[in-house]
Amino acid sequence: MIKVDVHTTSGRGFSPEELAERCADKIIHVSDAADPVIQQQARAFRKQLVAVVTQHLKDAVQSDRTTVYNALVDAGQPQLAELIRRL
Repeated sequence: MIKVDVHTTSGRGFSPEELAERCADKIIHVSDAADPVIQQQARAFRKQLVAVVTQHLKDAVQSDRTTVYNALVDAGQPQLAELIRRL
């Protein structure tokens, strides 16, 4: 059996935090039947994983905006580039 999850937003894309949570859901599953100590360790690891992935996704967004900014400046659109930089 294949499990399918559907996630949606309204009027926006997904935030880095939301994407990091989805990523962690794909990487880590904590069984309710697991030893409580193992559950606690797995949940602590998941929390750290979400924080690390969130930061990297934020860095990726900023890096992409820098690339778009530079491309717009190079194309002679400094005002549009400045709007992108302010996002």
